[in-house]
Amino acid sequence: MLSFNLPNYFLRHLQVMLYSLGQLSRTPVASVMTVLVIGIALALPAGLYVLLKNVEQVAGQWDDASQISLFLKPNTNDARGKQLAEQLLAWPDISAVDYHSAKQSLQEFRQLSGLDEILDSLPKNPLPPVIIIKPVETEHEEAIQGLLERLQNMQEVDLAQLDMAWLKRLKTINQTGERGITILATLLSLSVLLVIGNTIRLAILSRQTEIRVIKLVGGTNAFVRRPFLYTGFWYGLLGGAIAWFTLLIALLAINGPITRLTALYDSQFSLQWMLGQMFLSLPLFGLLLGVSGAWLAVGRHLNDIEPT
Repeated sequence: MLSFNLPNYFLRHLQVMLYSLGQLSRTPVASVMTVLVIGIALALPAGLYVLLKNVEQVAGQWDDASQISLFLKPNTNDARGKQLAEQLLAWPDISAVDYHSAKQSLQEFRQLSGLDEILDSLPKNPLPPVIIIKPVETEHEEAIQGLLERLQNMQEVDLAQLDMAWLKRLKTINQTGERGITILATLLSLSVLLVIGNTIRLAILSRQTEIRVIKLVGGTNAFVRRPFLYTGFWYGLLGGAIAWFTLLIALLAINGPITRLTALYDSQFSLQWMLGQMFLSLPLFGLLLGVSGAWLAVGRHLNDIEPT
């Protein structure tokens, strides 16, 4: 009995699924408009999410490049500077050390500034030796601040510099973006539920006579509910697919300018499309919203329609 009924059960569901799709095709203009509204509502937070992930990628590169600059006292010779750099490299909270002599610092400044004549007129080199330090911890502010204080207290160090405020601002911007996208996604998801719920409500009201006849001949609420749930299923699934295509078109539109911009800055940044992840998540999320909205609408109005 189980082996006989189970295929029949899935066959009935397949029939209702195709019937619901056929119902949508009978009103193409209204169906397309509803699907487009759902697709745009899903594409907006998805696009902002992809944008945030790309910003975090860039921010991660900046964060990885966060450095502590140790400006040594002018009377520190190169031998002592290199020895100090080797000692600092042995510290467990320091991952990399780069020593720049006063002569190297002057040469770099000369190349960047183009002030050759002014620099040649100076009686002596005004730049001190510098040690560039890459901390192991770049996310924990307390750890970086503690390392900065220890370095500042060293005898040979004149100034230890790190822009802590910049790191705080960067992390705050990322957190604000995540919070904003979450709120926007929640509001737009609710709007999708309302759109699908209202569409299903109108479909129920337009088929009141049919529903009363079905109930009159013994049709259960589950039997009546099924085509409406599959209608929400198709709305959500197609809306998610439209959202994915919208996201693809948007990324294609901005990929060229971003590539040219990064080339101007000699950056290795490449746009993360995340289309594989979105190809699965957007239709599935749209499907979930579609079925949920249809279920809420049917549950609200179906019990009010009874044969008289």
